[in-house]
Amino acid sequence: MAAPRIPRLVSVIMPCYNGERYLAESIESALGQTHPLVELIVVDDGSTDGSRAVAERYGDRIQWTQRDHSGIAGARNHGIEQARGEYLAFLDSDDLWSADKLERQVSALEADPSLGMVVGDMEQFVSPELVGQLDSKVAFVEGAVAVRMPGSVLIRRSEFDRVGNFSTELTTGEFMDWISRAGAHGVKSLQQPGIVLRRRIHQSNHGILRKDAKADYLKVVKAALDRRRGGKPDPS
Repeated sequence: MAAPRIPRLVSVIMPCYNGERYLAESIESALGQTHPLVELIVVDDGSTDGSRAVAERYGDRIQWTQRDHSGIAGARNHGIEQARGEYLAFLDSDDLWSADKLERQVSALEADPSLGMVVGDMEQFVSPELVGQLDSKVAFVEGAVAVRMPGSVLIRRSEFDRVGNFSTELTTGEFMDWISRAGAHGVKSLQQPGIVLRRRIHQSNHGILRKDAKADYLKVVKAALDRRRGGKPDPS
């Protein structure tokens, strides 16, 4: 039986696969939020590096769970199964949040019960060890960008459950797919001005390593078009 939801508690799901290098910074970013009610669930997706040792330094301040490597969608779904919060947030193990990210987004959801999701702005930054060394093929955009990424949103748990889990059939673009399905389900969202997510650019970024990422993005686009044309129901 699922654990009862706790009002105003934000469950932060952090998937981690060989994220030892940046994991501590991301954990600190989640634990340092000005919103007082946060549970951080770090899902080790079969790491073979020292990620566990990093996480163990935080003791019972975080919830650490391990599973066999199966991809980021499955890792997020696994964390959601254990989440007790009324709201769901997602932070990758190499990215950072502004300190008031959750406070501002919770306030927006509390002010308007019809909202299912709040979206903030994202800015990219080059990881310090790579300044001046980025490959020209790596896309880097300066300044604030209004974009629906896992780390830039806060989702009401009841609305997430209505839409369904992230698709494990995709290894890239799983969040874009979920956003598309949320739109089809009529989830109401608010674009809130202000940077909430700092996305780290480094040589191990998922999109850089995945040479077949384009194929997954095309699947997401096709599925969205099929929905608009009255195609098959959305997978969950």
